[in-house]
Amino acid sequence: MKEFVHEQYEEEKLKEECGVFGIYDFDSSDVASTIYYGLFALQHRGQESCGIAVSDTRGPKGVVKSYKGMGLVNEVFTPELLEGLKGDIGVGHVRYSTAGSSTRENAQPLVLNYIKGTLGLAHNGNLINAPELRRELEYGGAIFQTTIDSEVIAYHIARERVHTGTVEEAVSRAMYKLKGAYSLIVMSPRKLIGARDPYGFRPLCIGKRDHAYILASETCALETIGAEFVRDVEPGEIVTITPTGGVISDKTHCLPKEKEARCIFEYIYFARPDSHFDGVSVYRSRILAGKFLAMDSPVEADLVVGVPESGNAAALGYSLQSAIPYGTAFVKNSYVGRTFIKPGQSSRESSVRVKLNALREAVEGKRVIMIDDSIVRGTTSNRIVRMLRDAGATEVHMRVSSPPFLYPCYFGTDVPAQEQLIAYNRPIEEIRQLIGADSLGYLKIERLGEIIGGLPHCTGCFTGNYPLDPPREDIRGDFER
Repeated sequence: MKEFVHEQYEEEKLKEECGVFGIYDFDSSDVASTIYYGLFALQHRGQESCGIAVSDTRGPKGVVKSYKGMGLVNEVFTPELLEGLKGDIGVGHVRYSTAGSSTRENAQPLVLNYIKGTLGLAHNGNLINAPELRRELEYGGAIFQTTIDSEVIAYHIARERVHTGTVEEAVSRAMYKLKGAYSLIVMSPRKLIGARDPYGFRPLCIGKRDHAYILASETCALETIGAEFVRDVEPGEIVTITPTGGVISDKTHCLPKEKEARCIFEYIYFARPDSHFDGVSVYRSRILAGKFLAMDSPVEADLVVGVPESGNAAALGYSLQSAIPYGTAFVKNSYVGRTFIKPGQSSRESSVRVKLNALREAVEGKRVIMIDDSIVRGTTSNRIVRMLRDAGATEVHMRVSSPPFLYPCYFGTDVPAQEQLIAYNRPIEEIRQLIGADSLGYLKIERLGEIIGGLPHCTGCFTGNYPLDPPREDIRGDFER
């Protein structure tokens, strides 16, 4: 048996690159505070940095006010800062870095000043051909201020805009060069543009509140600001928002759909459970995943519990299907944020226990089924199983609402290299022993389509069958050389 090292805790939960939000208020009201609350609703999609850029369509053309910084939305923005961001059109962004360094320079939105004026851009996703596109621009004399692929996109849009009649046409021509996952919001002096890659990897939706239109990564952000859901941006679609036309989808500028490949982890883990993507409820998907686990991996037990937060709905689904009572076994510290200092190796405090603690009264003397959304390296699972045993659980059976990770992701999900994945080259029985559970079961891969109503999706991290060829060079690290 290969030795599996877990002495030092690593943050194991998957990370998703970003959340994006944009708004154009046709009544000329200031939008910065609305963007703030929209980003607050999307905070789960990125906790490293955030930013807001706004422009006043009534004022001098191309003047953009922006602010961005490292930290959570409520850490970076104060009422005084928001008061200074005057404008009726704007974009916002929350970020977790899967490509590019975690620095203030890499925070978004990006604001580009060029011969045609200004562009503000917010991007969610990951390009697999970013290094080649970057080198092409560098040989043409471009000087980059960041190490992120979003700046590559912004430069290509700006370059195309010089030779096109409209911004949306420039976005379309740039998109033909981009390969990978992207949902974009582009702010020009008089237009707000949304675009989604032809595979539909990352979500993007349209909302409306009074005389304002909104673009956002998730529907929960629309509900937070009191906006109504209009529809999803389709894979490959480009939409333009203006006071004269409202929301326009010009088919001449849209890319042909590829074989759609939504990221399944939007439904399993990333998104808030109160969001909907492409007509499918995230909450319902997780309930179904739990029900299928109960059907396919049953076990006798006294209690079903979820690992907060994303495991809770799947645990409820398992309970509903199995008739085993659902309960709460963990207390989560909600105040551990991005700046949490992890204890050193010599410290007795476990950073798992600082974030999560078991309820002895709930589990003592009981056979417990514990549901989590995934196992990546296995270190966290090992410690949480041990935590339940220390609290008096007589048996701990782990069920996972996704299949085993066997391959890295190149499309914006922070799935690491194969050698870091506990499931790579290991049978389930060996994984069970390493995490210390009495039994272990994963969601069957054929169930993935069922939990999202048959929508086409990407299974690359489980099967190695990617919807488009992976890059020859690893684009999941920095572009810095």
